[in-house]
Amino acid sequence: MHTRRQFGMVGLGLAALAVLLGLSSPPAQAGFLVTLTQQGNNVVANGSGSIDLTGLTISKSIPGRAAMTPSVGSIESGPALLTGSTFYSGFTGPKSFGPGGGILADSGSGDLVSILGASGFLTVPVGYVSGNSLSDTSTYLNTTFSGLGATPGTYVWTWGTGAHADSFTLQVGPAATAAPEPATLTQLATGALGLLGYGIRRRRRAAA
Repeated sequence: MHTRRQFGMVGLGLAALAVLLGLSSPPAQAGFLVTLTQQGNNVVANGSGSIDLTGLTISKSIPGRAAMTPSVGSIESGPALLTGSTFYSGFTGPKSFGPGGGILADSGSGDLVSILGASGFLTVPVGYVSGNSLSDTSTYLNTTFSGLGATPGTYVWTWGTGAHADSFTLQVGPAATAAPEPATLTQLATGALGLLGYGIRRRRRAAA
């Protein structure tokens, strides 16, 4: 005769495995993601991903450089020297991510990519081919999020539809949740499988 305790332990093991599988699934990725983090006395912007230009309208090409103006939802990541960039419009999203005024990055490298929320423009390097990989970094010396006037949180701008739906995401500060480290996942899997196996063994002995 099976007891409720035995079935409960089997159910608990299955539930643990289901949770584990959910944790180990890769998180959804933004088309282009910029993370703004405090590193020692500096704030660093790191950008990576790709941009699908389908659904956006080309506007103009003018030079730009790494900078941010949180009060108007503007962040440009990449080189700190003037670099050619092409402007596109046609997205929706936040008009600001804090009260801060304009400030130039002290250093930077990679592809110049930006979102100008209040102005309604997204920029990519001149000659950029839709869907190609982009990456960049910029550093603001001797400052903090408060000093920059950037409010911690996640800000998302979106455009396109269907297979061409895409986004630009700015993460100011650490993400709300973090994926477990591989070692932690292994421990969770071992525990869940052990619990499931124990419940099955008890069930077999009871049935004998």
